[in-house]
Amino acid sequence: MKQIVLWSPSVSSLNLGDGVITDGVKKQIGFLLKGNMVVEVSTHLPLNAYYGRFFREFDYKFVCGSNLLKSSFFGLNAQWDIKPWQKKMVGPAILVGAGWWRYGNKPNLYTRLLLRGVLSRKYVHSVRDQYTEDILRSIGIDNVVNTGCASMWDLTPEHCAQIPREKAKNVVFTLTDYRTDTKNDTLLIEGLLRNYETVYFWPQGSGDARYFESLAVEHDRVKWVGPTLAEYNGLLESELDIEFVGTRLHGGIRALQLKRRTFIVAVDNRAIEKHKDFNIPVLLREDCDKLDDILTQPVKTEITIPMDKINEWKSQFKR
Repeated sequence: MKQIVLWSPSVSSLNLGDGVITDGVKKQIGFLLKGNMVVEVSTHLPLNAYYGRFFREFDYKFVCGSNLLKSSFFGLNAQWDIKPWQKKMVGPAILVGAGWWRYGNKPNLYTRLLLRGVLSRKYVHSVRDQYTEDILRSIGIDNVVNTGCASMWDLTPEHCAQIPREKAKNVVFTLTDYRTDTKNDTLLIEGLLRNYETVYFWPQGSGDARYFESLAVEHDRVKWVGPTLAEYNGLLESELDIEFVGTRLHGGIRALQLKRRTFIVAVDNRAIEKHKDFNIPVLLREDCDKLDDILTQPVKTEITIPMDKINEWKSQFKR
């Protein structure tokens, strides 16, 4: 029996989208997890040294995606709370569809040394976009391949062919509390209320509900979905004719997984880079005033998943 650590963004997360990411990772490496001891540890919280010492001898340590890589791991705003002296507990870690936090400065010396010390040199790392691969290669981490986020690996041509092209009667939308844009988010909600019979709101993040309530829109015309993945899944899996339009990337990816027509409103580099690399359906935020035209047009979902790279990455654990 092998022992495996999953460095998980979904544990102690304020964002339910992290659950979509971790679900994807678990599914894709399920062949490795089955029959073995698996421990999930939060990437958001500091690692206890007494607890973490047991991980030194574990066989695999996987980083379950998300945008936890950034230019500076030093300070209070680290996306992955690790320290150089913990490298034998945390690593050698293997990235699974991980990505860079946002566009910005080049990685500083502290980050370069930390990542080179923590990330595995034996195994090839999987990252979510070309931007992340390029940055890692720039700091000397060349054992890396761009596979996309593990939550997207099943969005094959056969899967996408089952996603409707025509507009649905109903819609579910999301907002993003840390990327607010009062003007365009108001235009988004007003456009949805004009174009759909019933409009649902799913608060994916801890501050999304409060932000929605602060907007000058017709709140009483919007139905709420409970802030759990189970309730969101239930809506998307129901017999309701429904699609997704919103600013939360993984809210949109879960909709795609469940074969719903989707428009992800890009609010940061993640959706933009995924659109460039894999053609996920993205709507620019500044186009929220054009929803009447955009939503009524038939849309063919044609996501390009690099299955050769994904299979190559998986094969290193099957030898």
